[in-house]
Amino acid sequence: MSLKIVVMKPICSLIIRSYNEQKHIRRLLEGVKRQTIFQQVEVILVDSGSNDDTVVIAREYGVKVINIRPEEFSFGRALNRGCMAAQGEYLLFASAHVYPLYTDWIERMIAPFHDKNVALVYGRQVGCEVSKYSEQQLFNKWFPSFSNYDQAISFCNNANCVVRKELWEQQQYDESLTGLEDLAWASQIKEKKYKIAYEALAPIVHVHEETPSRIKNRYRREAIALKIIYPNEKFSFFNFIRLTIANIFSDSFHAIHDKSFTSNFFSIIMFRYMQFWGTYLGYNQKNQINETLRNRLYYPNDMKRPPRHSELTHLPPSGERIIYSGFEG
Repeated sequence: MSLKIVVMKPICSLIIRSYNEQKHIRRLLEGVKRQTIFQQVEVILVDSGSNDDTVVIAREYGVKVINIRPEEFSFGRALNRGCMAAQGEYLLFASAHVYPLYTDWIERMIAPFHDKNVALVYGRQVGCEVSKYSEQQLFNKWFPSFSNYDQAISFCNNANCVVRKELWEQQQYDESLTGLEDLAWASQIKEKKYKIAYEALAPIVHVHEETPSRIKNRYRREAIALKIIYPNEKFSFFNFIRLTIANIFSDSFHAIHDKSFTSNFFSIIMFRYMQFWGTYLGYNQKNQINETLRNRLYYPNDMKRPPRHSELTHLPPSGERIIYSGFEG
């Protein structure tokens, strides 16, 4: 029987959104339990109608469960419900299908807040053995191995992200968006002259096991949200063709050098086609997106090869590595 997570004095509230995540959530909660400051962290699960054992598992760990009806769900609404119930000074968000690699994950995530001007910190994400090759390339591009404590653009990701609660109280998440509520929040907070920090030393593994149709729908949903955030942006059929081909070429280049081209070729084509076809379907207006942000969201990786080493060995020691055994995913 797992030891329950017991909170003495919450500094940080971890808010997890879930729907049928029994395969993954136990590993995340085990990782939280092994954090250096876990006794000062409260855990809140916002569940939108799971019909598996997600909620049962969460309650084994003493997690506070908030239920939201599926018809009420939006990403922003689920976050706001969790934030309303939170007692911590900092609000940490994690997907139910992620898990931390090190015991000081939460410590590292809240450390940049020593700078009073930092409003948001997001951490590194890496893939695992089930991740599609192209998604690994996205992780490499979006979440590099070096930290940046005053990021020029408003990019962030709520699969591994923390904000000051006092700022959330002033500016809640947009409940009308179909996705990218994190980008919308970050854009608005940056306009108020606050800093966005990226912490490479707080990595989590993000497990995505998506069918082609779910990949398409994810990017379609995000494109619908993005055109609301940036209402003048346009994504044409020509963009779809050009970026699909460019990213397939880039991924293939890296796969050849990784000696994994044959095993990943069809996956690369499928992923990139669905990514940009979904984007084309959902996003057809032009905006003034910062070019760096545009590159982060869409464009292929540079034709440069990193040194050969494992995903995280080039980072300095950042807490004890968590060993997960007996967990699915």
